[in-house]
Amino acid sequence: MSRIGEGVLVLLGVGPDDGEDEIEYIADRIVNLRIFPDESNRMNLSLCERGGDIMVVSQFTLLADCRKGRRPSFSGAASPDHAFEVYKRFLDKLKDYGLRVECGEFGEEMIVSLSNWGPVTFVLDVPARKASSA
Repeated sequence: MSRIGEGVLVLLGVGPDDGEDEIEYIADRIVNLRIFPDESNRMNLSLCERGGDIMVVSQFTLLADCRKGRRPSFSGAASPDHAFEVYKRFLDKLKDYGLRVECGEFGEEMIVSLSNWGPVTFVLDVPARKASSA
């Protein structure tokens, strides 16, 4: 079992085309986004500035398409092998920031418990890739 103190819980969904660029972008956004309260209780401090822990849980269901029918389609999620590699590299990238990083068990059923301040929840996604003109 993993546990963190104050910090962020990251539910990570990995797509089939996700790689180093996406890992760099999302890791940087997570640790530098000003989402923690300052002395005036305004969201003005990043995780790097404030300090804190990060819990990362792989969550392929974030990529579910629920627009048709009654059963979600998970065709937008990466294969388990690719997702696991991206997940591991993402954890390593977060550790490069010097923060304490914990994680869930990839591919396993887990009970995840969260005490949320606010509540404050953000959805972060990488910008769409631009088509190259050849």
